Amino acid sequence: MTALLELDDLHVFYGASQALHGVSLSVDEGEAVALMGRNGMGKSTTIATACRMLPLRKGRVRFGGRDISDWPSFRAARLGLGLVPEGRRCFRNLTVRENLIAAARPGPWDLPRIHALFPRLDERADQYAATLSGGEQQMLAIGRALMTNPRLLLLDEATEGLAPVIRQEIWAAITQLKSDGLSILLVDKTLSEILPFADRCVILEGGCVSWQGVPADLTADIQTRYLGV
Repeated sequence: MTALLELDDLHVFYGASQALHGVSLSVDEGEAVALMGRNGMGKSTTIATACRMLPLRKGRVRFGGRDISDWPSFRAARLGLGLVPEGRRCFRNLTVRENLIAAARPGPWDLPRIHALFPRLDERADQYAATLSGGEQQMLAIGRALMTNPRLLLLDEATEGLAPVIRQEIWAAITQLKSDGLSILLVDKTLSEILPFADRCVILEGGCVSWQGVPADLTADIQTRYLGV
């Protein structure tokens, strides 16, 4: 397979504090990669850096064969990076329909297709995002990212804090997206859900890649060492 996203030796700082220490990973066309690790290990920072929302001190970000290391985030988004950020961050004073239309770019993902994936968004089309439940806001955040017609969908804690029945709906939708061939980089903590979904796993510890491989090789010992509380 061809690498769609390539992160090479990323060194990222918040002021004087270094958050990433040489992180390298890739996502191939049509692949689902799980980015894992305990809290504060650099997962969200890696996602934000891939989307060009954080500057690099050292390293390279390539997407679709192009070096986008010095690009602003809006150019990266136009190239096909679709972000579902941690905390959803919907436009609370806009309706569901307005949230979706605001992000729309030409391509196969349009309102009818979003409504087919998440029927609740069709039912809530004229409601303000602020009035939605947490699960509905998460559906809206995913739908908004899909309306940009991305080549790669990056999901940062897409099911965190949601009720089990809503989690199931979200996972069913994400699994459908993978089946449709969309490339996905996903951050999540629930191993029972993420391991059957992922083609490969990358574990971060202290801003470094501590382990990567296929889910079948993620033994109980490795889980305890790098993911246990």
